[in-house]
Amino acid sequence: MCAAQAANRTGVSSVNAPLTLGRNTALFIDVDGTLLEIAPHPDLVEVPPGLPHLLERLAGERDGALALISGRPIADLDRLFRPWHGAAAGLHGIERRRPDASRAESGASPADRAAAAALDRLRPELQALACQRPGVWIEDKGRTLALHYRVVPEAGPEIRDRTERLLREHGDGLRLIPGKMVVEFQPGHHGKGGAIAAFMAEPPFSGRMPVFLGDDTTDEEGFAEVNRRDGVSIRVGAPLATTAAAYGLPTVTAALDWLAGSRTG
Repeated sequence: MCAAQAANRTGVSSVNAPLTLGRNTALFIDVDGTLLEIAPHPDLVEVPPGLPHLLERLAGERDGALALISGRPIADLDRLFRPWHGAAAGLHGIERRRPDASRAESGASPADRAAAAALDRLRPELQALACQRPGVWIEDKGRTLALHYRVVPEAGPEIRDRTERLLREHGDGLRLIPGKMVVEFQPGHHGKGGAIAAFMAEPPFSGRMPVFLGDDTTDEEGFAEVNRRDGVSIRVGAPLATTAAAYGLPTVTAALDWLAGSRTG
């Protein structure tokens, strides 16, 4: 891979030209905010024409070593990107599908059961909070719970304060991850870094250099995991005061252009 200007942990550099991605790279890509522009509601995102074909091309060039790493369920990714049907980690790593379509199942461990019970306790509490704040709504993904406040950004401090209190009171086995106008309760033992590590332990990803593109707080674990493996971590969007990503691309459009221009050497 050709060099790009590096950055320290307090900011990201811009990737000034497409890096040359060799055949020995493994691509891991977040979805919302990275491949797709964030919409007021997750169901309102627009998939750029040609993006499913681009994913198929990038995966094919790497013998299938491309995985989407998303907070969405895998079924949602299949709906958005059909006919693409490749490797993916959904719900921040709770779900994982390999390139051969086999599944790495989770949900039966004591930690999974404790997290599910905590989410059951939180559902009525979050519903009450949403009812008190017009414009705030719950996205229930079954094994995670997200509270969105994109249309009322001024509610952010209150939402974060109250959900942190709910985590302390009811959230055994969970963690609370802040995102772009959203907070999400997730099982504490799952995350995007762990999903990337699991893929890297299996073919066709094993032995390759990992490259991860993401845009949000939930992607920081993925950046750290890729850095630990001497890979390439790229944050999409405006620079943050602190990030584990070593490189940056300013917009979703720039990320798509970078991916489209990357050819195997």
